[in-house]
Formats: sequence, structure tokens, C-alpha cells
Amino acid sequence: MRKTFIAGNWKMNKTPSEAVAFAKELVKSLKDSDTKLMIAPSTAALAPVADVIKGSNIILGAQNMASVEDGAHTGETSVLMLKDLGVEAVILGHSERRAIYGESDELINAKVKLAIKHGLTAVFCIGETLEEREAGKAETVCFDQTEKGLKDVSAAEMDKVVIAYEPVWAIGTGKTASPEDAQAIHKAIRGKIEQLYSKEVAEKVIIQYGGSVKPSNVKDLMAQADIDGGLIGGASLEVESFTALANYNK
Repeated sequence: MRKTFIAGNWKMNKTPSEAVAFAKELVKSLKDSDTKLMIAPSTAALAPVADVIKGSNIILGAQNMASVEDGAHTGETSVLMLKDLGVEAVILGHSERRAIYGESDELINAKVKLAIKHGLTAVFCIGETLEEREAGKAETVCFDQTEKGLKDVSAAEMDKVVIAYEPVWAIGTGKTASPEDAQAIHKAIRGKIEQLYSKEVAEKVIIQYGGSVKPSNVKDLMAQADIDGGLIGGASLEVESFTALANYNK
């Protein structure tokens, strides 16, 4: 039985002091939640937020990391640094990293493998643009990103992979794929994982949905058989909305 995983991606929001105050409120409001929970502050806020959530039911995530462990890579953050701060998961392949910063499938694959090597959970993002969806290529794009992003990741290592399906056209736009449309892609992705690995691996892998998830639509999305949680952007930036999302089943 897959456990629902609700994760908050704060993106480039909240200063370290604001993040600490916010995290303190979340620890209180989410203490009775029975879903798996993660928050991913900006890199600058990771250390102070780690202190706040230590010992709580919320795990610490990072929004990105370098594809190598160390060296002359100005502006990058190493997996070793993240681990030292108490980070347990890292978001990789987000559409903003792909579109704005030009990250390739090959680079994302290197990051996924490095995260797994060091025991972090890779929250691996895939998703199609509106143009690709309207051209009938949604599944093809997701399959291609999945295959390339998981290249040389073994079946055993898939225990450290969470897939986040985020249709690019629904991120931060207020538009959301209908529960039925989202379920169709999630089911197809699970089928692709079965093809690449096995039915057992496919049944175990958590596939989150991301794209304007909010308290008003979360129950319908989570009721779908192959949607196992959410990677939440804007709605994770307010205590009330993120708490409602985490406790959607209550």
C-alpha cells in the first residue's frame, strides 16, 4: 500500500527568517497529520528550517542540487552539503529547471543517480507543455523524460525515487488537469515503470501530481487510483492551505 506523500516546494519565496517562522507554525499545525510530509525551502533557508523541523513528522527537502559532489562549480550546492544539513529528499528535473535554466535529461539523470548514491530520495519531475498536450504528445513526452531521467537506475534503487507528474501548463497558472486526465497520465507512467522494471516496482513507486493543487481540488485528485500525493507550489506557502492539503483525508 503506497502512503500518500504531500510535499511543499516553496521555490524562491520566504527569507530565512520568514521560513523559520513559517516552519514553526507548520510543525504545530501538521503534528497530527498521517500523510508523509516534506517541505523544500530555498537553499539559503535550509539550515535554519532543518533546526525547526528536527524530530517532527516533516522531512526536509531541497529544490535542486549539483550533478557532482564538489569542485569548481560556482553557485552550485553539493549533495554532501545537503546531507550535512539533514536534507532527506531533493526535487530534480522541475520544469522551471528544464525551461528556464536549460537542464537536459542527461544532466537530470546524473543528479538523480547522485542523489540515490548518497541515500537521498529523488523527487523526479516530468511533464508536458500545453503545446505538447494539444499535439497529443503528453504520454510520449512523459515516457521519454522518464526513460532518460531513470537511465541506469536499478530496480532496487527505485525505492529512492518518487515521480512527480507536473503538466507544465498547470504550474502556477491556476489551471489544473481534471482528476480523470491526471489519472490517465499517472496510470500510463506507472505502466511505463512496469515496462522498464517490473510490476512490483511499478506498484510500489509513488507518483505525485503537481500543478495548481489546492484545498478545493485535492480530494478529487487523491481519490484517483494512481495519484499518490502532491508536489505543491503556491498552496504550500500558507499555513491554512498546506495544512488542509496535508489533512485532505480528515
